[in-house]
Amino acid sequence: MAMERAQRFVDALARLEENGDVEPLLELFGDDAQVSNVAARRTFHGKDGARYFWREYKGMLRQVKSTFRNMIEAGDRVALEWESSGTAHNGAAVDYEGVSIIEWDGERISRFYAYFDPRVLGQELSLGTAPRSEPPATAPA
Repeated sequence: MAMERAQRFVDALARLEENGDVEPLLELFGDDAQVSNVAARRTFHGKDGARYFWREYKGMLRQVKSTFRNMIEAGDRVALEWESSGTAHNGAAVDYEGVSIIEWDGERISRFYAYFDPRVLGQELSLGTAPRSEPPATAPA
């Protein structure tokens, strides 16, 4: 079934963002998974590392919701083009966008890495004043 793994990830992320439930997301990760992004100072390993990474993500913002412009699944790889919007703990509105690459080993994620401009996120979190670029006009996948 095309896009099945991409959709499972998107659905589990939505549960984390909506109500803080990290378990559906963790069920997707393998025991040896690697999890990180451009702003992290290290790579997190295994389910415990994934738990820490995703709790930090959710804890960074008071409220957050991700929407996906493109979901591409090819073989054991998924690419997700996304925009996340929310509210920082200081009340500032936060909007940033990027791409996540997910590598699968069977039914489990073996590697997750997110690419985004960490300067934009930092400005948004501290001041709510980051300049926004217009995303390309594409139809959501």
